[in-house]
Amino acid sequence: MTTDPCQEMHLLIQADIDGELQAAEAARVAAHLDGCPACAGLQRRLIALSGSLRDGIPRHRAPAHLREAVRRRIARPDAPPPPPQRRGAWPFGTAAMGALAAALALFVLLPGPDGRDSMPDWVVAAHIRALQPQHLLDVVSAEQHTVKPWFAGRLPFAPPVKDLAAAGFPLIGARLDQLPGSAAAALVYKRREHVINLFIRPAPPEEDPAETAGSREGYNFLHWSAGGMSFWVASDLNTRELDEFAGLWR
Repeated sequence: MTTDPCQEMHLLIQADIDGELQAAEAARVAAHLDGCPACAGLQRRLIALSGSLRDGIPRHRAPAHLREAVRRRIARPDAPPPPPQRRGAWPFGTAAMGALAAALALFVLLPGPDGRDSMPDWVVAAHIRALQPQHLLDVVSAEQHTVKPWFAGRLPFAPPVKDLAAAGFPLIGARLDQLPGSAAAALVYKRREHVINLFIRPAPPEEDPAETAGSREGYNFLHWSAGGMSFWVASDLNTRELDEFAGLWR
C-alpha cells in the first residue's frame, strides 16, 4: 500500500493522454493538474517523450504491390484474407492507427514543456479528446429544454443553450468538461458530418474578452465573450461555416 495521493493520478494521466478516459474522469484529471505542479510536470514529460518518439519514427510509402493488394481487397470484399504479416510489419490495425493519430495530435496541442498555457491549445486538445470513443456526450438530446436542465446541480452556473437546427447546426447533446481554472459546459453540435464543440463558462477575470480566431493542426477555433460568459468553439469545419455558427450565438 502507498500513501502517495498522486499514484492513482499518474495512471489516469497516462490514460488521459491515450484518450482512454470517460469525460468525467478526464475532467477530474484536468482539475488535478491545475493544482498539482508535480503531476503537471509528469504530464509535460510524457507529452515531450511522445513528441520525441513521433519525430523519430521514420515514414515509409507503402510499396506498389501492397497498394494494389488493398485495392483488390476493397473491390472484392469476399476475397480470402491476406497472408499473415511478415516480421517487422506495422502491427496496428486501422482502429488503433486512428486512436494513435488522435493521441499524437493531442500531444502536439497540449501546453508544451515550457509550462505556458495557451487557451486555443487547451480548447482544441479538449475537442480532440472528446472525439475519442465514449467521450463526446454525457447527455444525448437534440432538445435545448432537455440539455439546459441537465446541467443543473452539475455546474455552479447555468449555461445558455440554443437550438440551431433550423440554421443547419443541430444540437446532439452535451457533456461536462474542464478548461484551465474551472469546469465548463460543452455543447455538441453537428454540421453534416463535422462535430462542433462549444465550451461555455463564466468569463475568468484574467481572460482577454476580445474575439479570437485561428487554427491548430487542422482544427479551427473561435472565442468571444458575452453576458459575463466566455465562449470557445472548436471544429474541423471550415472557417466560413464556423463563423456562421458563431454568428448565430453572438
